[in-house]
Amino acid sequence: MMLPSAELSSSNGGGGASGLPTLPDFLGRKNKYVRMDDVLPPEQEGEDGGVLVRERQSSRRYVFACSVFASLNSVLLGYDVGVMSGCILFIQRDLHINEVQQEVLVGCLSFISLLGSLAGGRTSDAMGRKWTIGLAAVVFQAGAAVMTLAPSFRVLMVGRLLAGIGIGFGVMIAPVYIAEISPAGSRGSFTSFPEIFINLGILLGYISNYAFSGLPDHINWRVMLAVGILPSVSIAFALLVIPESPRWLVMQGRADEARAVLLRVTDTEDEAKERLAEIEAAAAAAATGAAGNGNYGDRNKTVWQELSRPSPVIARMLVTGVGIQCFQQITGIDALVYYSPTIFRDAGITTERQLLAATVAVGFFKTAFIALAIVLIDRVGRKPLLYVSTVGMTACLAALSAALFLQARGSVSRGAGVGVAILTVCGDVAFFSVGIGPICWVVSSEIFPLRLRSQAAALGAVANRVTSGAVAMSFLSICRAISVSGAFAAFAAISALSVLFVHKFVPETSGKTLEQIESLFGGGSGGEDRRELELGDVEQLVHK
Repeated sequence: MMLPSAELSSSNGGGGASGLPTLPDFLGRKNKYVRMDDVLPPEQEGEDGGVLVRERQSSRRYVFACSVFASLNSVLLGYDVGVMSGCILFIQRDLHINEVQQEVLVGCLSFISLLGSLAGGRTSDAMGRKWTIGLAAVVFQAGAAVMTLAPSFRVLMVGRLLAGIGIGFGVMIAPVYIAEISPAGSRGSFTSFPEIFINLGILLGYISNYAFSGLPDHINWRVMLAVGILPSVSIAFALLVIPESPRWLVMQGRADEARAVLLRVTDTEDEAKERLAEIEAAAAAAATGAAGNGNYGDRNKTVWQELSRPSPVIARMLVTGVGIQCFQQITGIDALVYYSPTIFRDAGITTERQLLAATVAVGFFKTAFIALAIVLIDRVGRKPLLYVSTVGMTACLAALSAALFLQARGSVSRGAGVGVAILTVCGDVAFFSVGIGPICWVVSSEIFPLRLRSQAAALGAVANRVTSGAVAMSFLSICRAISVSGAFAAFAAISALSVLFVHKFVPETSGKTLEQIESLFGGGSGGEDRRELELGDVEQLVHK
């Protein structure tokens, strides 16, 4: 059962379920699942209906603001990734570092950030999601300051260590926090915010490279790195605005505080009570090990014991959550972002200003298409966007490999080679941003049960950072061994495998509450048929 698109559009005043602007119907049909409170019943029209609409708009604006503030740390990761692609050109000349040191400096951030991601799961369970966001900003600020003032490569690496740990905290906690405060119908859009802020940071990093490249070599890269401190300062204000996660509050036995938060992020008091009851039931089941036929393991196990020796249900969740994080990175996105000047130089661009200008175009496409993903993710669904993304990336990577191969052998003109290289690189980052880029964080933050969520999400973030670091630290060496075109041929083959992974292992989670998603893996309700879950959704809609 489902609601007609026309009826839903009219009841929402033309907006999507997420409260964000929607595209015309020819770009994608509505989700089968919609939030029960997204449709205003006829009997509530009039003055009372107007009050409900205003309350709905107010709660959505509040969740939107909280999602933005929680995502500010993601700007730091994006800025560091983007700015380092240009900084490395000037650091090489100023500090006289060799190629291996370049690879270590660029790629180590991902490996170092996994320490923050691993610690972030336990830290967020101990001190709360909100204050872990603040801790991430403080650690990053310290690292950025050390890098800015570094007189040598060794001191620069110390600053990189601190910045990486702070980024690890930030990329792990933001999606978890947003998923736990967002309503089901718009959770995908809001949980995509960290990814759009990463892309915004990358674009700002590229612009910073271009803007300050005219300064002397011993100053320009320091100014570029120092600018990255500014976004983290605003997080101090954010901590005064955002609430703690209601699910974490329930885990701490602070149900009254959780209820107060839910009243601010939901549309009605009845909905707040209903969501609180669901969260308390999930927390109780996780605490007692009673979540259906022992699906979640022995209650005497610690979280890490359950993750290291998972039950069949948790194992399926881990394959999906960790697998999609790995495929996001091993398809070579960080190689394109970190080394885009190297790629464009290989394609035929010669001057540094032209190289940095071309990278700005890459950053623009990456940021623009993540905005499109936020509009579509709850409207079209996770899985269709993943198909479009992975197929499109495969095609672009194969075309880039072919263009670089022909360019190296003089089979195409320099102008044609440069044009195809820029077009395919921009196309690859566009397809990445519209699908697997944001959706990997959405899926990995929403599929795990409450007791395991933060640390399981941290495990996924670790997998993401390890694969990212492996790509970034080995790319130049791989290019030297098999050529740049050979490296991208390998990325294209891996991207083709990601299409098969999405088809087999990633379920559609759009429109379901976090508690309902567990049943898609055979958990929660003891593995009941999915049709019963759909019927439950409709019954809840009729009740509303």
